[in-house]
Amino acid sequence: MKSYKDLVSDCLPHINEIFPWDLEDELKQNPDIILVDINEPYEYSLAHVPEAINVPRGILESACDYGYDETVPVLAGGREKTIIVICRSGNRSALAAFTMRQMGFSNVRSLKTGLRGWNDNDSPLEDAQNDIVDPDIAENYFTTTLRPDQEESK
Repeated sequence: MKSYKDLVSDCLPHINEIFPWDLEDELKQNPDIILVDINEPYEYSLAHVPEAINVPRGILESACDYGYDETVPVLAGGREKTIIVICRSGNRSALAAFTMRQMGFSNVRSLKTGLRGWNDNDSPLEDAQNDIVDPDIAENYFTTTLRPDQEESK
């Protein structure tokens, strides 16, 4: 049986990743990059990269194809466009980039280190009202806090 970490590790050799500081530079040169935040809507509302569209991981496949209630036309018609997939830590986005590669997206990459790394790089984040999120507040949000029942038994 594979763990979540195993699934992420298995897909990494098959995808491309980009670090936050490189993405910032690339966005200055190519404003047509499509930023896809695959976090859940409540996560996206707390903090996301400006201009990122929210396509939760759970509907990604149908959002990337025409003919579904969840279809996002910019994605369904964007298999040749530059797409960066973003999540909180870079794990879900790696899985999503792998899936999108399988679906024919030729220039899709995952944001390595995710929003945590983006925030650590002092890059701007905004909330649902398009207000800038204080980096310290974002850091608290990005810090994992497990309940005892979420920890592995020893």
